[in-house]
Amino acid sequence: MTLRDFTLMLLVCLTWATHTIVSKIVVSGMEIPPLFYAAIRYGIVALVTVPWLLPVPRPRWRMALVGFLMGGGGFALFFLGIKTATPSSAAVVSQLALPITALLSVAVLGERIQWKRGIGIALTFVGGLIVMWHPGERFPISGGLLLVLGSASVGSLAAVMMKQITGVKPLQFQAWVGVASALPLAILSASFETGQITQAVHAGWPFVMAVLFSALVVSLLGHTIYYDLIRKYPANLVAPLLIMNPLMTVILGILVTGDRFDLRMAIGTALALCGILIITLGGGQIRLLTKRLAMRARR
Repeated sequence: MTLRDFTLMLLVCLTWATHTIVSKIVVSGMEIPPLFYAAIRYGIVALVTVPWLLPVPRPRWRMALVGFLMGGGGFALFFLGIKTATPSSAAVVSQLALPITALLSVAVLGERIQWKRGIGIALTFVGGLIVMWHPGERFPISGGLLLVLGSASVGSLAAVMMKQITGVKPLQFQAWVGVASALPLAILSASFETGQITQAVHAGWPFVMAVLFSALVVSLLGHTIYYDLIRKYPANLVAPLLIMNPLMTVILGILVTGDRFDLRMAIGTALALCGILIITLGGGQIRLLTKRLAMRARR
């Protein structure tokens, strides 16, 4: 990989990591309702990518469902979860998407998992559970991180379903994610949240900049660059570099939002990331798994 492309990969991971921090600030610091935040984000994505909607991928129902699950469904859960979870712990738990995708591909697509990748899956789950576990509290499993885990599971299901759709280009996929997500999220926000407009107006330009960053820089620019790198280089060269994403998120979480990083978090993070490396270097489903990460801008 050239120095230029490695630098681009570094910037993509930094963009995704920054997005996790920004999302935490938006839903917690600015107190913007999470569903409303997600609806605005995907509304902007839909407007910008309208020219790439056609031709409609077939089957249409599957494309619409995958678009919603990969976009609005997954990110709505993520934004709800990160309201109470720390960015660093959310970044680690989000990595469980990889083993979940692998397991779903076995159940749905009939693919097989070699023993080395099985060890990687086990390590990742153990690491994620350690991060989620809060001993001594009334509810030892973090509710916010359970929502983040739900987000990872929803996105993993969408990734497996996406494998059954062919010929969809990156910007066309983003267009369908936006269209399939914006209206359902707007309806959910109107039904279950209050004070959205008031909070958005009160937050002012910082919120506008945050949502534009989320929609344009993260969803469109970051993913386009990543897909270009995946086309230029072998997936088993690019995928391990994605480890930089959760590592950067952990560092930014400690520096920006004051995340606590104790021995339990260190052990859980180390186990989860070691498991991710084993999975991504194990071959077989590597392209499915890396595409899954490309479609999930939650770091």
